[in-house]
Amino acid sequence: MPLKRINVVFVLIILISSISLSLLANTVQASCTGCLCPGDPCRLCPLPPMTTDKVTEDDPETCKSIRKEVTPISSPPGTNEYFASLDKSTMACIKNGGDVIKNSRRSELFPSRVYCKPYIPAAPK
Repeated sequence: MPLKRINVVFVLIILISSISLSLLANTVQASCTGCLCPGDPCRLCPLPPMTTDKVTEDDPETCKSIRKEVTPISSPPGTNEYFASLDKSTMACIKNGGDVIKNSRRSELFPSRVYCKPYIPAAPK
């Protein structure tokens, strides 16, 4: 009989722990605000444009304009070509109505050091 009580207590502890950990994970995921969140809510463009960037047809016009004005490069960060292209793409971002965002916490989703946040008009209500 005591063995069964221990099993029930053990199962309850595991169940309560699982529920609390899942609630904690949802809270952490929901607390992400701003542009550098999963799902790319601001539709950012990496600066400078690289030859390895994934280009989609539904990219914002600002991103397309930057890629037209600044030739994508393959040079690694820190080279003279990289900095020259970064300067040109920063100017192109601003000229096309975008905002430049420095990424100080790079991740797999956002590996670039600098992004352009394109101007996207608010949806009509």
